[in-house]
Amino acid sequence: MTSFRSVASRRLAAALATSIFIFPAAAVAESSATANGVSYANKGLVAIGRIPASQRDKFGETFGSGSGMAIDVTSWKKDGDAYRGSLWLLPDRGYNVEGTTDYNARINKIDVTLMPATGGDVAADKQQTGVQAKLADTLLLTDEQGKNMTGLDPEAGTRPASGATPVLPFASTGKVSLDAEAVVRLADGSFLISDEYGPYIYHFSADGKMISATQPPKALLPMRKGEINFSSNNVGEGGKKPDPKDPETGRQNNQGLEGMSLTPDGKYLIAVLQSATRQDGGDSSSTRDHTRALVYDASDVDHLKLAHEYVVPLPKFEGKDKKLVAAQSEILALSDKAFLMLARDSNNGQGLKGDTSVYRKIELVDLSGATDIAGGEYDDVKAVAPKGVLYSAVKPATLHDFIDLNDSKELARFGLHNGAPNDKNNLSEKWEAMSIASALDASAPDDYFLFVANDNDFLTQDGFQVGKSYKAEGDADVDTMFQVFRVTLPGVTKR
Repeated sequence: MTSFRSVASRRLAAALATSIFIFPAAAVAESSATANGVSYANKGLVAIGRIPASQRDKFGETFGSGSGMAIDVTSWKKDGDAYRGSLWLLPDRGYNVEGTTDYNARINKIDVTLMPATGGDVAADKQQTGVQAKLADTLLLTDEQGKNMTGLDPEAGTRPASGATPVLPFASTGKVSLDAEAVVRLADGSFLISDEYGPYIYHFSADGKMISATQPPKALLPMRKGEINFSSNNVGEGGKKPDPKDPETGRQNNQGLEGMSLTPDGKYLIAVLQSATRQDGGDSSSTRDHTRALVYDASDVDHLKLAHEYVVPLPKFEGKDKKLVAAQSEILALSDKAFLMLARDSNNGQGLKGDTSVYRKIELVDLSGATDIAGGEYDDVKAVAPKGVLYSAVKPATLHDFIDLNDSKELARFGLHNGAPNDKNNLSEKWEAMSIASALDASAPDDYFLFVANDNDFLTQDGFQVGKSYKAEGDADVDTMFQVFRVTLPGVTKR
C-alpha cells in the first residue's frame, strides 16, 4: 500500500537487490483454519530471504520491491533438494519525496533458487542465505498508445473516455497515472494489475502495453463535488491540491484496490479495497473496517463482469486510546468463496519511530455465508455501513486467524524480531505481496510454499530515480525481504 506519510517518515530506508535467501523449518502444523467446509493448515515459517536496498533495475534506477508478486508456476521445478523458478515483483509509484515522482511504471522479473531447510533449528550462517535470486528483466508499462505511465499524482484530472476505455487518472505531464498494488500473471504471459488511483484493474500485454481498463462500481470511485477526481492529495510543491483534500465518497486517498487474485480454476478475479469507502466509515482509521470484495467473472479479462460483491470486516487492534483498523495489503484466492488476506497496522517497523508492530496477520476469509450486494443500491450512492456501522440486513464475510507474521518464536529461528532493537533484523512496516508455488511433494500434493514480501518504498542510502540520486532520511537501508511458509491448501490444484 502506498499510504501517504510525512517526508521524513517516507524517506527512511531501502529498495531491492540481487539476492533472495530462503530456508525451511519444521514441518509440524502450527495452526489451521476452516472456510466453506475446507480446512487449511500452516506448517510454519520455513525460509527468510532478502534483496539489498541498493539494488538497481535494468534501467539503472533503484529497484522497486513487493507491492505485488506473481510466481511463474510454469517455471517452478524441483532439482534435488532445491527449487528453481522465476517470479514477478511489482513496485508501486516510485520513491515519495515531496509529493510523488515521474517514475515510469514497471514490473521486475527475478530468477530464484530456493533451498529449504528441514529442521526446526537454522544455523546462524544460513538463517538468511537459503535462496539465490537474480534480477532477470525489467519491463516498462505503457498505456494503450505506447506512452509511458507515471507515478505522479493525477492532479491534472482525467483523460477522457475513448471507445471501451473509461476515463483514466491523468498527470500534469500528460501521462496516465498508475499506483500499482497487485498483479496476476495470466497463462499467455500478460498481466492484470490493480491500482490505487482509480481504483482500476488494468490488463497489460506480455510486453507491457495496456490492453484494457476496468472501472469499479460507482460506490468505489473517488468523488469530489459530484465529479470523479482521482487525486490522492499527494502533489508536489506548487502542484494543484484537490478540493476537498479527501473524496466525499468512494475510496479514501491511497486506499484503492490493494489486493487482487485469480481463483485457482481461473474463472473469477477477486479484488479487495484496502479499507472501507468514505461513505462506509473510511474517513476514520477506527471505523474503516467494512471493506468490499469484488468478484468478477474472468472469462473475458478485457470485459470483466461484476458477478458478486461482499462486505469483508477488517481486524481491529488496540491503539493508544482507541481501537484501530488493520487495513488489508494483499489477498490470495483459494476459491470463489475463500481467500487469504494479509492485514496489518501502520507506521511501525525498521526505519520508523515506532519499532513494534501490534498487528500483522494473514487471515482466512470465508465468503460462503456473506450477503451478495453486487449491482444494487450499495454500488451507487447508498452506504452499506454509514459511520462504520454495517446494516443488520447485510451479513459480512467471516475471518479466521491463520498466520501471525509477528510470531516472535518463529522470527527468532531466522535471526529476526518484531520491535527493539530497530535494526535491519526488525521487520519493516509494509508487508504487501503474496504468491504460492507447489512443494512438489507426492506425499503431500496439497502443500505449497507461501511467499510473503514487503514493500520497502524505494528507501535506500544509495538511491537513484528519475535522473537524480537520493538518500533516504534516517540512515536506514530497508531491504526487500521474503518470509516463506509451508502451507496445506486443499483444492488449490491449478496454480
